[in-house]
Amino acid sequence: MTNRIQCAGLAVAPALYEFIRDEALPGAGVDADSFWLGLSGIAHELAPRNAALLARRDDLQRQIDEWHRAHRARPHDQDEYEAFLRAIGYLLPEGEDFAIETSNVDPEIATLAGPQLVVPASNARYALNAANARWGSLFDALYGTDVITETPETARGSSYNPARGAQVFAYAAAFLDQAAPLREGRHGDVAAY
Repeated sequence: MTNRIQCAGLAVAPALYEFIRDEALPGAGVDADSFWLGLSGIAHELAPRNAALLARRDDLQRQIDEWHRAHRARPHDQDEYEAFLRAIGYLLPEGEDFAIETSNVDPEIATLAGPQLVVPASNARYALNAANARWGSLFDALYGTDVITETPETARGSSYNPARGAQVFAYAAAFLDQAAPLREGRHGDVAAY
C-alpha cells in the first residue's frame, strides 16, 4: 500500500483521491472533508461485517468443494445435494411473502421495459448477454419504427418481411460503420465476428 493519500483514517489511491476531488465533488454540494469523514465512518463501521461475510462465504465454498470431492465417483443425486446445501446453511427456507415500495425512481427504470446494460464488465457472460440484448433491440427498433421507410415492398405487416429485414440490416451495418468502424472492411460485409 505504497503511494497512498491519508484521508480521515483511510489510505486512498491517488487516482481515486483526484477523481473525487476534481470530478465527483465539484457541484455536488459536499466538501472534501465531509466526504472523506463520511466514507471513513461507513468503511470502518462495515469492514468487520464485510470480513465476517467473506469468511462465511469462504467456509461455505470449502464445505461445497469437500462435498464434491467426496462424491465425485458417484452419480449426482439432486435431493442429497440439496439436503447438504440446506444443512450447511447455503440454502435457507423460503421466507414469508413481502412487498417492497420504492420512490424517486427514474422512469427509465420504473416504467419502461427493456434490457438493461448495467452489468459487471468483469463477467464476460453477463457482458455478452447484455450486448446481445442491446444488439437485438437495435434490430427490433429499426424493424418496428418509421426509421426504415415503409413502402408496399417493405411494409411491417403481421409476419416477418424479408425486404424490410434487408433494409434493417443495411441500416444497422451503416450505423455500426459510423459508430464502431472496423480496422478493415465494413460491417455489412462481415459473415462472423
